[in-house]
Parts: sequence; structure tokens; C-alpha cells
Amino acid sequence: MALPTSAKPLRADAERTVRTILEAAERLLSVNPGATMEQIAEAAGVARTTVHRRFASREALITALAAWATQRFYEAVDSARPETSPPAVALYQVTANVLRVKIGWAFAMDALPADAPEIARVHAEVLSRCGDLFERARDAGLLRPDTDLEWARGVYYALIHEAASQAPDTDAAVDTLATRVIDTLLHGVGA
Repeated sequence: MALPTSAKPLRADAERTVRTILEAAERLLSVNPGATMEQIAEAAGVARTTVHRRFASREALITALAAWATQRFYEAVDSARPETSPPAVALYQVTANVLRVKIGWAFAMDALPADAPEIARVHAEVLSRCGDLFERARDAGLLRPDTDLEWARGVYYALIHEAASQAPDTDAAVDTLATRVIDTLLHGVGA
């Protein structure tokens, strides 16, 4: 599912330029949240006018960045096939994929506008799919039959948030964190 836009689709070269600008904005804003459009253009290796032509304002750029990250977030969950993969596999894959998005797009994920209905709709759909996955995990015996699924999901989201805050820089480190999140969720930290 792609986030719908009111604008017509971009040509491939224009889409690459937008992606380059958004990726540069994420890198720069993660380090310097006050970065200017000019600094973002420089980081993207494009002219300032190119950034201004694509994004009318800094706020428009940040909104586009949040929408881009939301799309990556949705794809991270969707590619794990949470409705059809075995629950243990899906739970691990969702975790690893979401961690990659939360780490790679940390500024954008924190900048999600509260008044963007499409972004809110996508997040609600992802949460619903995670709810379904937790039901499948319970039914498969991964979680106790009496598990409060809402509580378990809240703990899971907190574990992902904590893991993402460690910002590992390699796929192996992300995989290790995903394993730790799932192990902690399913087995706790006690002896």
C-alpha cells in the first residue's frame, strides 16, 4: 500500500531526486534538528532551488519526510507477512524490519504530524495487524492463553523503542537487538 498523494506521480529521475533529498534530510536533521533547507540541499548534493521546488517550506519537507518514513514503516510490517508467516517467524521479522526503519528514519519517525490523517490511518492499520499477529502468537502457544494482548503489545512497543534508541549501525547488530526484543517479550528477564 502506498500513501496516496494529491500530486501526479513523479518521473523516475524526479523521484530519485526527492528520495535523495529526503535521505539527506534524515541524516542531517538526526544530527542537527535545526538544519536549514540550504544545509539539506548541500547534504543532498542538489541546488537549493531544487529543494525549494520540491518542498515549499521546511515544514512541507518534514511532513514529506514523515510520510516517507511511514511508508517504510508500513512496508517493514507488510514484508514480514504477519498474516501468513508462522507467528514466531513473523514476530521476529516484523521486529527486525521495524527496528531498521526506526533506526534509519529516527528523526522522521519522531516528527510524525499529529494532524496528518493518512499517516494516522497507516499507523492504525499497522497496529491492527500487530494485534492480529499477537492473537496468532497466543493461539500458537508463544504467549500464555491468558495473556492480556493489549498489555503485551504495549510492552513489545516499549522494547522496540528501547532497542531502537541504542541505534546500532550494522544489520547484524539490528538482528541481535531483534532477537533480544523477542526473547525478552517471550521469556522476560528473570532467572
